[in-house]
Amino acid sequence: MNAGIAAVFVGSSIRFAAPLMLASTGELISERAGVLNMSVEGMMLSGAFLGAAGSWATGNPTLGLALGMFGVLPIALLQAFLSITLRANQIVTGIGINIFALGATTLAYRELFGERSSAAIPGLAHWSPPYLSAIRVIGEPIFDQVWLVYFGVAVLIVTSIVMRRTALGVALHAVGAAPRAVDQSGLSVTRLRYGAVLFSGVMSGAAGCFISIGDIHTFTEGMTNGVGYLAIAAIIFGNWRIGRTVGACLLFGAATALQFQLPLLGIEVPTALLIMLPYLLALVAVAGLIGRQTAPLALTQPFRR
Repeated sequence: MNAGIAAVFVGSSIRFAAPLMLASTGELISERAGVLNMSVEGMMLSGAFLGAAGSWATGNPTLGLALGMFGVLPIALLQAFLSITLRANQIVTGIGINIFALGATTLAYRELFGERSSAAIPGLAHWSPPYLSAIRVIGEPIFDQVWLVYFGVAVLIVTSIVMRRTALGVALHAVGAAPRAVDQSGLSVTRLRYGAVLFSGVMSGAAGCFISIGDIHTFTEGMTNGVGYLAIAAIIFGNWRIGRTVGACLLFGAATALQFQLPLLGIEVPTALLIMLPYLLALVAVAGLIGRQTAPLALTQPFRR
């Protein structure tokens, strides 16, 4: 494999990993706070639809992105209300919201677009770092990405600093490990967990927008295709650590990129096997075959004062 082909493969891996990275950044904070937000898939799908609809209606993909990111907040608020206030089963409520989102976006898509489903939807622009993109052979294939990728990296870095270096980060870690101690310290467990779930919703909406108006510039029914579940698996694969989770996202992205790279190299591999590969890696992660998993102690456990 020469440098040019390798650069294309790396660039494709980053592109496929981007929605996973965006969604897992928010979901990791939610899980660190003790809430397993299984509705990531539904919020991503809703964000993808709202972003595409907003971009199509206004002709401005940035406004579409804003609508996709913040338009899913009611769904995130519903998830938080059910799992935190009502103390409902977090897995069941999340799956229920995912099913609702699939039906709602399918109906809204058919009502809004109808026969105009092939209409062009304005997409987010690409951006390349000035010096990195100038590197011969590998610069453009790797670094010429939708600007939302770089926004996601910036959010990831800020999130990592907040979780490691600030009092808010300490509180979020504590509320997912020992919520009673947090409550006794005078902090509100409910507010911290609500905030974490809402942040997860915003990042899931951004991930959905990346797929619809950042990557393919259209919307199709159920277009997330389980990416939200892969984001949750990436967190397990990364053992609830930001750096390892990003590595898992890149691994899943590379597995997806192989679907397109291997045929170009003349390597005949069954298409079904390549499509299955990211989910097979996710299954390995969830099964705990990559080492001991140390989830937050209070994950999925409702808090009662």
